[in-house]
Amino acid sequence: MIARLWSLAHGWTSVVPVLAAVLLVLTWGRDVPAGVVVLMTVVLAGAVLAAVHHAEVVAHRVGEPFGSLILAVAVTVIEVGLIVALMVDGGDKSASLARDTVFAAVMITCNGIVGISLLVASLRHRTAVFNPEGTGAALATVATLATLSLVLPAFTTSRPGPQFSGVQLTFAAVSSLILYGLFVTTQTVRHRDYFLPITHKGEVITVDRHAAAPSTRTASISLGLLLLALVGVVGLAKGVSPAIESGVSAAGMDHAVVGVIIALLVLLPETIAALRAARRDRVQTSLNLALGSAMASIGLTIPAVALASIWLSGPLILGLGATHMVLLALTVVVASLTVVPGRATPLQGGVHLVILAAYLELAVTP
Repeated sequence: MIARLWSLAHGWTSVVPVLAAVLLVLTWGRDVPAGVVVLMTVVLAGAVLAAVHHAEVVAHRVGEPFGSLILAVAVTVIEVGLIVALMVDGGDKSASLARDTVFAAVMITCNGIVGISLLVASLRHRTAVFNPEGTGAALATVATLATLSLVLPAFTTSRPGPQFSGVQLTFAAVSSLILYGLFVTTQTVRHRDYFLPITHKGEVITVDRHAAAPSTRTASISLGLLLLALVGVVGLAKGVSPAIESGVSAAGMDHAVVGVIIALLVLLPETIAALRAARRDRVQTSLNLALGSAMASIGLTIPAVALASIWLSGPLILGLGATHMVLLALTVVVASLTVVPGRATPLQGGVHLVILAAYLELAVTP
């Protein structure tokens, strides 16, 4: 009986991604009634949980830091596809969509995921420990990418408004790809040990001894279901976005709130996976997910929109406003002070969460 219940509990993680994909095909590009929107929302939540489960299976098979890298890149690639699709359909009103989405992802990952992970780990294990060499390298890369892609356009003079010229956009796109490629090489090849979880004594944890690694066949199936679940998450999020837009407009809030809500939905798999890792005192895995997602979001989105801008009409606004620049600078300074010691208390986690709360509050009431 127990074995049957266990099988049923894990069986839904295989059914929900398929259900999400079918529902996505049936509803894509159509006006759906309120009842179907509710169903899409329920299936969306299930697909998020299924994605987390399959990501953990794949991560356990390939080990860290490859597992968190797979989830971060998979989510970001699909997110980029969603951004480009919305830009194609959105016209002039989507000119700042890439900027708003990328910045929302940076704030959610660097403050939300990092903050909740540090808070949970430090509350359960007194202090949260991680490797400052690897985490510092990731943070430096994120800060550089964010500055080159989101801050500099607000100060260039080749084009009116906060946007790059063609040459400048090409440079930003190529630089983003080069930096992201260098980081992935550092993370997975040359200095892989910098990104592995460590014990409170500073010993690197190379093998998770709590469970046997799944077979190659099981991991391959989970990888396929992970990608299917992520497609469902992003696609259904796009499907429910008109209802979200109507609610935001009815509440009298700024349109940028829609991008924040969609980013929160898309990043749920990584958030839950990072939270679970933090509960197991694998804080480095949580930070790999958070900073890796922020880096992939910039490093892959900017080249994609730069390429898409060849055939898209209208301006491409990338430069942040003054308020968001202040929040980005505060995030980088606070994160640097968090990373340097290699350990954190609930205070550091709380500080990051307050910065995220400030960002969300200013998004609602700019």
